[in-house]
Amino acid sequence: MAVLENIRKRTTVLILIIGLALFAFVISGVFTSSNFGAGEKVGSAVAEINGNEISIDEFRQKVESMSRRVGPNASSMQTMNQVWDREVRSAILGEQFEDLGIGIEQDQIIDFIETTGYAQNPQFQNENGVFDANVFKQTVADWKVNNPLQYEAWLETEKEIIQQAKEQTYFNLVKAGVGATLKEGELDYKLANEKMDIKYVRIPFTSIPDSTITVSKSEIAAYVKEHAEDYKQEPARDIQFVYFQEKPSDADEAAIKEDIMKLLEDKVTKGADTTYREYGFRNTKDVEAFLDRNSDTKFDTIYQPKKNLSTSFADTLMTLNVGEIYGPYKDGDFYRISKMMDRKPNGSVKASHILITYEGANRANPDIKRTKEEAEEEANRLLKEAKKPGAEFSQLARDNSDGPSAPRGGDLGYFQRGRMVAEFNDFAFNNEVGAIGLVETDFGFHVIKIDDKEDVVQLATLSREIVPSEETINTLFTDATKFEMEVIDDESGFTEIAKKGEYTVRPVNKIKALDENLPGLSSQRNIVKWAFNSETEVGDIKRFNINDGYAVVQLTGSYEEGLMAPEDASATALPKIRKERKAAQIIANNKGKSLEELAKDNNVSVSSASALTVKSPTIPGAGSEPVVVGTAYGMKEGETSGLIEGNSGVFKIEITKRTPATELNNYSTYSNTLKSNSANRVNTAVYNALKERAEIEDKRATFY
Repeated sequence: MAVLENIRKRTTVLILIIGLALFAFVISGVFTSSNFGAGEKVGSAVAEINGNEISIDEFRQKVESMSRRVGPNASSMQTMNQVWDREVRSAILGEQFEDLGIGIEQDQIIDFIETTGYAQNPQFQNENGVFDANVFKQTVADWKVNNPLQYEAWLETEKEIIQQAKEQTYFNLVKAGVGATLKEGELDYKLANEKMDIKYVRIPFTSIPDSTITVSKSEIAAYVKEHAEDYKQEPARDIQFVYFQEKPSDADEAAIKEDIMKLLEDKVTKGADTTYREYGFRNTKDVEAFLDRNSDTKFDTIYQPKKNLSTSFADTLMTLNVGEIYGPYKDGDFYRISKMMDRKPNGSVKASHILITYEGANRANPDIKRTKEEAEEEANRLLKEAKKPGAEFSQLARDNSDGPSAPRGGDLGYFQRGRMVAEFNDFAFNNEVGAIGLVETDFGFHVIKIDDKEDVVQLATLSREIVPSEETINTLFTDATKFEMEVIDDESGFTEIAKKGEYTVRPVNKIKALDENLPGLSSQRNIVKWAFNSETEVGDIKRFNINDGYAVVQLTGSYEEGLMAPEDASATALPKIRKERKAAQIIANNKGKSLEELAKDNNVSVSSASALTVKSPTIPGAGSEPVVVGTAYGMKEGETSGLIEGNSGVFKIEITKRTPATELNNYSTYSNTLKSNSANRVNTAVYNALKERAEIEDKRATFY
């Protein structure tokens, strides 16, 4: 009360302070919106590719346009990354198009559309369902006048088509220069078919314990420097966090269960002169209205088969009698009480059919020219075929049906009464499973087979979602705030303080600047941006409000672009260094020894392998050893190799037999295959090579 009284006494001062603060806010806005501020400038670049800038304003417009097109199926970061990939590709290949003078005329655009998926757009097709250039032009012209939004969207699509057409032209030029000689085809054939039998001794690297190979930090650093391409590091951050999730407590769950049980029975209120009865779920006369008022899910009038009910409770629910009630039961995040309203035995039928249509029938394919009489004759023939013992109805449907279900063997799935036309419906529901018959409808003649029948039920379900109470949410906020204050006071004690509070600490390592999803927290772009903020230092802590709770996050590591530190590289570098040391040690200790001496001195055996080829360089018992098999390919029969460093150990081999590949009259098939394979790799390989060579300065993390 004393605090409130002091506030009342200083009302004038508070008003003055608030006014000055608002004035300062307005003034600061004037300056920060101009070039005086340190923030983003209008017209600044989101990237620079080979010296050419990509404007952030144009980039954002394209992201917004893409977002409208993809809808809610992609997150904002996913959409942005799609646009980025497209812009980088366009910029890199655009330089090639300009150098080679590649351009696309209107006629070429139409030719390209005619050979791609765009030709399948019904708006571009004539009455025969065929792409028509005149219809296409008229449609676009109509959009321009009557549908500006559609026209704007088309202009974006047109740019994509032009880009695709240019790319196709460019890559076709590259492919024209890709080839393979007959000699190359011959070599490829021999690498796959020339076989070698060998005797070998393998001294595995595991024969030397890792503990005997000492590697210093400086040696790891030297190895990283020597293999710089393998140990490049992007800017990255490490964090750890404690997640305070909003979830219902045991008390919340019990309260919700109690609330839903209270709705089950009638509520009687006695007044001075009258007694008022409010019907509960068990006795209500209007289930739909009751559920509208009291349930988190509404009354579903549709009859459902067993497979559509909750898996855990379907068996129980299907056994209820009409009017009987089951529950309350916990189903996922809900407490439910279900009441059987009605049941239809065999209320759903699974059937297959063979449709034989004719010219003039409803929705008949215009290519079908048979008469109604011919169709009936064909249907009767198929009916007899279908009724023969051992006949495969599904195959008959695939081979003969004119209906869209033909590829599925005529399968129409399950359906309830009223779904099919009357004649079809009557046959399906008035005959037993396995029955095959013929009916006529406006669509033609149907040979029908009844595959299955199942009961369907109508359930009314009173549901209440199990959600945290206000008290639980307030307690969670208090706990998160208390933990945040404690760890800020003692940054080094994050883990210990969490352990004391029985909270789980979750680390996330090597986060990239444009990452969006964090394990355990899903999409949390704000946390990533905070971790990469130049003002955030290792050890800093911040609490973030997330969709269903709070995360108290600490930045634990920061990595700048360049070579990996020895500590970070050791996980992959150390095994490689040890392998090199072991190989050198084994080779030094075993020089000049025969196969038998090598085996004896190293307590291993002489093994053999047969039919080895360079294209399949696997040695039984040793695994993939391309260097060893490649060495064997260059040796003569009876020749013994020196010591060879392989993937799994040090080898010494002897060629016991070579089986040359059978000579062919012509190797054009193999050279053509090589050419085809090379051409198939052109699009990806050429673009990746150009991209790797390009100078790309990516500034997206500044804006997103």
